[in-house]
Amino acid sequence: MATQLDIFAQLEAEIKVEHKKIMETTSDEKLYRSITEVSKLLNVNASHLRFWEKEFSQLQPRKNGKGDRLYKKEDIELLHTILYLTKTRKFTLEGTREFLKKDKTAAGKEQNIISELRQLQNFLKALKQQLS
Repeated sequence: MATQLDIFAQLEAEIKVEHKKIMETTSDEKLYRSITEVSKLLNVNASHLRFWEKEFSQLQPRKNGKGDRLYKKEDIELLHTILYLTKTRKFTLEGTREFLKKDKTAAGKEQNIISELRQLQNFLKALKQQLS
């Protein structure tokens, strides 16, 4: 049976792969992108982006003097995470909020520790075989 940590790590890995796909579609390295560019990049309406800005406190794009939203790479990745969780994985908005609030660094550290322990276990098994 999969633990919550395994499921969380699997979701993180899926999201990273999806982020990479999205970011590879843009060849230029702009610092900021307009709401129109981001909506085309993620294939959603600009109204979705404005709605998610109200729903998720982590999402706070800069605004220029006219009030136009300017999204950084981190904002786009967060938007893509929200899109992936709500549309592909069918999370509710509340479920997506909870996922984004989780302490990802703690879960990542736990995953790294588990990985290192497994490597140590494999090393000890190989050493035992060599000695016998």
